[in-house]
This record gives sequence, C-alpha cells and structure tokens, in this order.
Amino acid sequence: MKVVETISDLRSIRKFWQTESVAFVPTMGALHSGHLSLINRAKSIATKVVVSIYVNPLQFGPHEDFTAYPRTKEQDLQLCEENGVDLVFYPDTQELHPEGFGAITHVIPPPHLTNQLCGLSRPGHFTGVATIVLKLFNLVTPDYAVFGEKDAQQLAIIQHMVQDLDIPVIIVPAPTAREFDGLAMSSRNRYLPSDCDRQQARLLSRLLMAVQELYRQGMETTDETLTLAKERVLDESLYPDFQLEYLAAVNDKTFQPVAILEDDSRILVAARIGNVRLIDNTLISEPIRLGAPAPQLTLAN
Repeated sequence: MKVVETISDLRSIRKFWQTESVAFVPTMGALHSGHLSLINRAKSIATKVVVSIYVNPLQFGPHEDFTAYPRTKEQDLQLCEENGVDLVFYPDTQELHPEGFGAITHVIPPPHLTNQLCGLSRPGHFTGVATIVLKLFNLVTPDYAVFGEKDAQQLAIIQHMVQDLDIPVIIVPAPTAREFDGLAMSSRNRYLPSDCDRQQARLLSRLLMAVQELYRQGMETTDETLTLAKERVLDESLYPDFQLEYLAAVNDKTFQPVAILEDDSRILVAARIGNVRLIDNTLISEPIRLGAPAPQLTLAN
C-alpha cells in the first residue's frame, strides 16, 4: 500500500494506473467497521482502491466539533493496509487549499436538497461536502466512488452533483453498517462512553423500526405515523439527554418530503445525546438488520 500526501504524488500514481479500474472511498478518518465495508465494496468492483483521509473544515459549522473530531492516523493506515487498500491520499489543508478558504470556489447544491433535514441545523454543511468531494473526484479521477447509505442526504446530493455536472464517475451506494444492537456505525459513537448514552443512541434505530412496524400494520399518512412512532418509543423521563432533531420521510428518488408513505419512502432521523449528534435512516420497506459484535480495531503489537 502506498501513502501519499501531495497532489503531485497522487497524480503520478494515478497516471501509472491508466489501464486499471479505480474505486474511491472518501473518508474523514477515524475508520471503523462501517468504513471497512465500503472498502470491501470498492474491492469488489475495481482493480485498484483509493481511500482519502481528510477532515474537511468546510463542512463544520462554527459551533461544531472540527477540532475535537478524532484523528487516528496510525490506526487508520494500518486498517487500510490490512483491508487491501492500494493507495491512501492523506493531504493536509495547506496542500488542498494553499490560498486559504477565502478564495476557494464553492459548489452549492440545489436548495430543494439542502433546505431540509440536516441542512436546517447545519447551514453550509453540504456546500462544504460537495466542494471537497468534487475536488477529490478531480484529483483521484475514479471510475467508481463508494458512499454509505447512512448519510442518505449527502448521498443524494453527491448523486445529484455528479448528474448535473456530468462528472465521469459512477456513485455506488453501500448499505448502512450496524453494530450488534442496531446502532448505525459512526465515528461519533466513540463519544458515547456510558451505557446510558448507548441506550439512548439506540432510540434512533428503534424509531425507524417503529415507523416500519406501523406501516406494515397499514398506516400510510406520514404525520400520523411519525407522531405515533415517537409516542411509542420516546419517554422523556427515561431518556433525559435525548433530543430529537427530526424524524421525517422522503421519496427515495427525489428526496422530497412525502405526505403518504409508500414502499419507496425513506425514513430519516437525527438526534443529540448530550453533545453528540447522530443520524440514521432506512427504506420503510427494508428490514433493519442487526450487525455482529464489532471487533476491537486496535493496533497490532
């Protein structure tokens, strides 16, 4: 496995791979089993796999956790090597933005995709994501790019950007990886140190499953179904630190809100447990499958 930190080194290797098919997995590091599932998907569709590790300042708001975001370079590189990655692009901000952020050209996704859900509480977040993802696409020039379905709104925005701007890359969605108790895998899960925090984090997947169960029982009106799901799952006296940000339903193709639930409706949830913000989602017609106990991702002796 090769590790490069400069654009010139990345382009040199990519030029050497002109006859290879390349799958790309963009990450912000702090890799976990969910990322490894993306890498495995990339390995199944291409002869070369590139992973980028870059904590993107543009997608963090002024009161978000950019400085506190976990940075685990040695462990990340070891996991990449153990899981068959061919190249890791590990740039710093000076390499990607030598003139600073004030002069950078931004990619602004359409408002109908951003002015809802996570975009309401994180203004500018998806502009930061789209800007850096497009830059990485231009640098890596992959044939495929693998994105997890856990960040469903991000995935929809990237798919829209690729279509609108005729970017020659195929976006490959990968199913959400879950831990044994149903919690969607996330780098932020490590901020849930207590059993109580963990129990409250499970409420996200429980809300999704409650909506699915009500739909199977014949409920179709979105507002009524979501309200009843919240009543069944949430108890403020039991979960004082759980703050629901949204529980919503959108059409999986258009990503627009729906008044009536159908099999192609995607249910999305976001909440805070203390200072930790978590998200999750599922198709209403697709059962949530619990994962196996997660292995300990530690450095070898």
